[in-house]
Amino acid sequence: MRFISIFDLARGDIDEILKSAAVLKEERRRGSRRRGDLEGRILALIFEKPSTRTRISFEVAMLELGGDVISLNWNELQLGRGERIKETAEVLSAYLDAVMIRAYAHTTIDEFARYASIPVINGLSDLEHPCQTLADLMTIKEYKKNLSGIKVAWVGDGNNVCNSLIGGCALMGMEVSIACPEGYEPAEQVIRRAEAMGAVIHISEDVKEAVTDADVIYTDVWVSMGDEADRARREEALRDYQVNESVVDMAKEDAIVMHCMPVHVGEELTEEVLNSEKAVILEQAENRLHAQKALLLKLLKL
Repeated sequence: MRFISIFDLARGDIDEILKSAAVLKEERRRGSRRRGDLEGRILALIFEKPSTRTRISFEVAMLELGGDVISLNWNELQLGRGERIKETAEVLSAYLDAVMIRAYAHTTIDEFARYASIPVINGLSDLEHPCQTLADLMTIKEYKKNLSGIKVAWVGDGNNVCNSLIGGCALMGMEVSIACPEGYEPAEQVIRRAEAMGAVIHISEDVKEAVTDADVIYTDVWVSMGDEADRARREEALRDYQVNESVVDMAKEDAIVMHCMPVHVGEELTEEVLNSEKAVILEQAENRLHAQKALLLKLLKL
């Protein structure tokens, strides 16, 4: 089984992962961190792009489940010297039990998975961030109890995190309303696939239209990794898409505010909202660990 896209999972798979993640989280909070489920299993983490939460949460997850983990930068592999992805994937499949890859191009991870005979996990690409979506759904479920019928409002750049969130919401029967400037819409292929599943997806340039009656407000950085050269244009285009107290007041009274981190305070999110009771961002970040533990168990446990 591979986990390259959130669409690689069915609704039942996500339900199973979220249920398992909740149990693992409760066990850890009671002080039971170590399990032997994945003893003897080895996971490699390969990073073409920098990482804080993805790297540490996967390392801790694998270690606490009894497995071993190897972390590598992309430039430590022979790929930079001309070796093809095909041979790299085939050889690593002989050494490892699973590999997680964070890459600039989604096609890189997809090609690796095509030749690998072990599970391949997308740790972030330019198209999707499906591991983040598992943590997001877990967090929403914790605060809203049921996922079906929940309205999620996305404010800002329709980026990779937004793409995976759309897919996750579509799978779980949730509504998504997106406010973004022209030219910053989510990937058309993601929208088409979600709508083919019967999902309700609204896209407009109007923040109020998107956020009104929302149960969840979600935002992300204006300048993603790899877009730094375009910073000035992006900041100009997205300056009216800040989640501040006025925007939060447009949503339901019990709405929560989410962000996948890192937060650029004063840009996409204000200090006041970040420090408010509505912000569940730290809980969301913690849930990366629990959701990825549950994912690893599903992929690797016999």
